[in-house]
Amino acid sequence: MKILVVGATGTLGRQIARRALDEGYEVRCLVRSQKKAAFLKEWGAELVSGDLCRPETLPSALEGVSAVIDAATARVTDSLSIKQVDWQGNVNLIQAAKAAGVERFIFFSLMDAEKYSHVPLMEIKRCVELYLAESGLNYTILRPCGFLQGLIGQYAIPILENQAIWVMGNTSAIAYMDTQDIAKFAVQALKAPATEGKIFPVAGSRAWDADEIIQLCEKLSGREARITRAPVGLLRFARKATQFFQWTWNISDRLAFAEVVTTGKPFTADMDEVYPAFGLDPNDMTTLEAYLQEYFERIMKKLRELDYEKQKKKKSEKKRYPRF
Repeated sequence: MKILVVGATGTLGRQIARRALDEGYEVRCLVRSQKKAAFLKEWGAELVSGDLCRPETLPSALEGVSAVIDAATARVTDSLSIKQVDWQGNVNLIQAAKAAGVERFIFFSLMDAEKYSHVPLMEIKRCVELYLAESGLNYTILRPCGFLQGLIGQYAIPILENQAIWVMGNTSAIAYMDTQDIAKFAVQALKAPATEGKIFPVAGSRAWDADEIIQLCEKLSGREARITRAPVGLLRFARKATQFFQWTWNISDRLAFAEVVTTGKPFTADMDEVYPAFGLDPNDMTTLEAYLQEYFERIMKKLRELDYEKQKKKKSEKKRYPRF
């Protein structure tokens, strides 16, 4: 089976491509920059140049493709808006997939998207869900709520570098999951009839709030965190300020999304019926504790090695240049 992965250079998309390749699928990746996607080619994926916002580039990308896994989303630094990429771009892809006779379409949305119509990204994701469901394609919609990978830059690195960790509002507990595990759900959906025409949450084993994650990082690193707490009003002010300029609209939309996780409402879901539908074992999933422990063990080992080399160099210099 040949699969087209869209958004393959992103944090989640690259794991989907890697997983599909490991399971023996022919993987084609729609990319805007061949240079930035060179690592995918090295893995064994086929690269095809195209852009969701240029619908004329999509038919050739879909030639011979049996399934599409769509993990595309606009980035903060993109020149195109969330509306252009996450709405019009995905609509273009769905229409092209329908015309090409694609057999399966896997789409990544967001958990509880229907509950936050005032948040542009979540409202658009929900609208794409509805459009896909009405398209006639054989679809599966996956709704993750948070990536473990994002916790490194948000918590781990600031603690290691003695920088402040910003905590805003009453932070919501989030059931984070490793993108490698989320990728398993996407690839498994291709061969699990029980997932066809349905929407599934994709959540970790438990939800963690900011304070719990910080405490765990402190324990694993042996270092104390510098925490700066700020009112959610500051986030709202920044969102309104960035609405005035076209080149900061993506930032404004992302801040609106960030504001959702300052409400204190948890982002998690019951996965008891999800795992059997996909034929996956929850015991095979990476927990937040295991993920951060592995990260800190690796980093702390590297820091010790660097410190050892530094001390060794100092001793060597003292021997070469004795003081008189």
